[in-house]
Amino acid sequence: MTKVVVAMSGGVDSSVAAHLLKEQGYEVTGLMLRLWSEPGKENSNRCCTPDSVAQAKKVASILDIPFYVIDAKDIFYDKVVKYFIDGYADGITPNPCLACNRHIRFDLLFNHAMALGADFMATGHYVQKFVRDDGMHLLRRAIDEGKDQSYVLHVIKQDILRKVLFPVGEHPKSIIREIASEIGLPVAKRPDSQDLCFLAGEDYRTFLQRYEQSSNLPGNIISTNHQVLGTHTGLHNYTIGQRKGLGITTIDPYFVVKKDYQTNSLVVGDARSLGTDRLIATEVEWSCGSPPSLEFDALVKTRYTSKPAAARIKMSNENASEVMIQFYDLQRDITPGQAAVIYDSDVMLGGGIILSTDRSELP
Repeated sequence: MTKVVVAMSGGVDSSVAAHLLKEQGYEVTGLMLRLWSEPGKENSNRCCTPDSVAQAKKVASILDIPFYVIDAKDIFYDKVVKYFIDGYADGITPNPCLACNRHIRFDLLFNHAMALGADFMATGHYVQKFVRDDGMHLLRRAIDEGKDQSYVLHVIKQDILRKVLFPVGEHPKSIIREIASEIGLPVAKRPDSQDLCFLAGEDYRTFLQRYEQSSNLPGNIISTNHQVLGTHTGLHNYTIGQRKGLGITTIDPYFVVKKDYQTNSLVVGDARSLGTDRLIATEVEWSCGSPPSLEFDALVKTRYTSKPAAARIKMSNENASEVMIQFYDLQRDITPGQAAVIYDSDVMLGGGIILSTDRSELP
């Protein structure tokens, strides 16, 4: 019998993933990671609270599958939480979910699954996998576009992707909840969380006030033509494209255009100065194995919730680990530290971390 280890979280998606795979005839084992939480907030970390572990155990019991918990606190802090903190110190807006998928879920957890003798690992991500005619394993957006998670999965290397299953991606979220209710899973109505797991429901700005002091310092708010308009309360308190809460009075609406960490200045401008039509992305992973060519047209997402935009992709180096992306229309809110993920229609080709959108730094 083919063995699969399911990454369980105590939520409805991974629980139904385990059920679906068992129904398909797999020998299923549940595996859960115990992640880092701030001391005293262990009951609030949404991924691995004692209640989440208890819920996952109940699901495993109902499904009659083995269940194990692995301690990953230290490596999670080093690879994900520290990445988040250091990113703000370095002047970017990091996406810790990418670091988690790269180092924790599809490395540490995957290796544990293989060590248990599994043929495959499965998760509750909303994405679809298929095999191309040449044998390459590719991902396409989920049936439920509102839940699609392909954006954060571009970090999976081809050799690992071949051994990963995503059973819920072929169903709308509503159907997943219906299945959970029909088979009596206690997590059927458990709400989704939009917060980063280690923040324990807290605003990330408050978290950074304790862990990253350099971006807490007040400084000047300046316009794109270098006029001082006011004072900011710390660069980490603002996001690219933000309009409200700037504490300045101008005739026209002003938006955050850039966070200049070298001068500790918050740069603002009108709507015309907000857009950019190009970026450099680095640390590019090609989930499809390799880019279609040295230069090609594609669709690109620059945020988890953004719509794909048409662009020209051009390799910047021989190993295709860095790309220049030229959009056909101006894009707003592109932020260094987030991912630029490349699609051919609904098929995800790969992606990388946005390094710069500053025209003075681009070819």
